[in-house]
Amino acid sequence: MTKTTIRQAVITDCPRMLELIKELAVFEKAPNEVTVSLSEFEDAGFGSNPVWGAFVAEIDHEVVGISLYYTRYSTWKGRRLYLEDLIVTESMRGFGIGKLLFDKTLAYGKQCGFHGMVWQVLDWNEPAIKFYKKYKADFDPEWINVSITY
Repeated sequence: MTKTTIRQAVITDCPRMLELIKELAVFEKAPNEVTVSLSEFEDAGFGSNPVWGAFVAEIDHEVVGISLYYTRYSTWKGRRLYLEDLIVTESMRGFGIGKLLFDKTLAYGKQCGFHGMVWQVLDWNEPAIKFYKKYKADFDPEWINVSITY
């Protein structure tokens, strides 16, 4: 396999990033839940008031994985990085690309002075749970996810 490059995402990566997000939605058994348009996605990451950042994993000039994050504020802990998605396209899983992306995101959070990183994982996604356990991540069984859609 050719060398994997991890770099900051640029706006021209957005169409491929959105493809990977849709691939993840299929994996998570929610293919119809991705409703964001490409133009909104681009604006939210690269417009006048960006709300997310991302790293991409690239092999032979093709984006094969992403780590999308944003700032979260905890009244108890201060600024923390929130990892919204860590995605590696299915055909490239098992080659250490997720680890490269995760490590880059962790290093970015430390470099920026964040007080930690938080994320979610589905309780049935055993490969992801095993991956995060290798980092000695804390799993919190007490909190329930809550949301409202407008």
